[in-house]
Amino acid sequence: MALGCESILEEENKSQLSPDNLLTSELGITTVIANAYSSLNAGNPTRNFVKREEMTSDILWQTGGGENGTAVSLIGFLWDSNATLEAFDWGIYWNVIRDANTVLDNIENVGDISDSKKQNLIAEARFLRVQAYYILWIQYGTLPLRTSLSDPQQLARSSEEEFKTFMETEFLEAIPNLPEPGNESNYGRVNSGGAKGLLCKWYLNTKQWQKCVDVANDIIIGDKYSLVPSYFDLFALENERNAEFMLVSTKLANENNYISLTATTLPPGYKVGLDGGLENAVNTTWSNYASQYRLLDDFYNSFESGDTRNSRILTSYVNGNDVQINLLSIPNNTRAMKYPPDPAAQGSGHGNDFPIVRFADILLAKAEALNEISGPTQESVDLINMIRNRAELGNKLLSDFPTKESLGDHILDERRWEFWYEGHRRTDLLRMGKFIESAISRGYSAQEKHKLFPIPQGEIDANKLMVQNPGY
Repeated sequence: MALGCESILEEENKSQLSPDNLLTSELGITTVIANAYSSLNAGNPTRNFVKREEMTSDILWQTGGGENGTAVSLIGFLWDSNATLEAFDWGIYWNVIRDANTVLDNIENVGDISDSKKQNLIAEARFLRVQAYYILWIQYGTLPLRTSLSDPQQLARSSEEEFKTFMETEFLEAIPNLPEPGNESNYGRVNSGGAKGLLCKWYLNTKQWQKCVDVANDIIIGDKYSLVPSYFDLFALENERNAEFMLVSTKLANENNYISLTATTLPPGYKVGLDGGLENAVNTTWSNYASQYRLLDDFYNSFESGDTRNSRILTSYVNGNDVQINLLSIPNNTRAMKYPPDPAAQGSGHGNDFPIVRFADILLAKAEALNEISGPTQESVDLINMIRNRAELGNKLLSDFPTKESLGDHILDERRWEFWYEGHRRTDLLRMGKFIESAISRGYSAQEKHKLFPIPQGEIDANKLMVQNPGY
């Protein structure tokens, strides 16, 4: 018996990878890249996109469950430098930056690989790094620029200009070596179109208006993307790989990268839906969390009559006691079912892909940038009408917008109706100078410091050169 046990313990390891060859083979390098994608596509960070962008805005609030303690702080602008809120993502994206730097530091050690493949992997790693930095920047502002594993542990935050230059350079040098849309090795891996889409958003959010227009034009002229005809169908599981989704966080039912929004959105005791795209959708295996994400009435009531973009908002359902529940009978209680339940899901593990950039965003980004450059133009209004027509609404006229401010305000409204539950609202309000004003109008004591989140105290303690955001 002892000899048998010894024999089993000494069984030869059949893996192709080991610590000695992990970073000298193409398989090893692609494994590290896959790990970066795994971090970007994980379930909770996707939910946090929505949570931090929309619970701090005029769209979403929350009640119940263990999550309520942190959600109350988020909704009420009560966070501080010692708060650990689920919505603040830090370590996840630094892990992506580490993985990208691991690839870039070691790619030259890989022998049996073509030059074109090597350049593609370098471009992919650089994009993943810049995507992670973009998400961190949306939350915290400029950060230390770590571009190698050999960088010192103590590293100061970059200046605004250094950070902008770094981001633009990374985008522009990665894009030419990324595969064309549809030619990427696996769905969900970045292609040149998705990278251009995020670059367009970077230019928009840093108010580089002409550059935003130029990239938007490049995407539009490239004719690789288009609006899906039906807004209702856009987010359906069977329509995930569509012509509008440019950059996505891919999900699989019941796997580590599932989307967890459905479990916080389905109302208590949900059995079968009556509207919101859940007509006849019966719950037999899906979780209902005690934590409940609810839409504000001000948002629900803001849609124009006939706007199909509210077609995936649940207002009525039948519960487990076969009682019909009208969610409109309780204030601020309708539900965002933008990502319909996955029939294959067990518990909270739904498999809906989450769009990071879609073609509609490019059209509205161009409209906004043109307005910032030269005020209302027919071109901007035409772009807005493309979005409105898809929502089965009539055209706006140039004469409806006598000033740059009036058109800017309408674009902000269109973005609210178009991108709810996709995690854009806080950033849109910040860019248009309405974030603090909007919070105060809802009764919260928002301050200038709340335009950024606090750097985690653990990072301040670990990196003595790290300076905390003002006010914390």
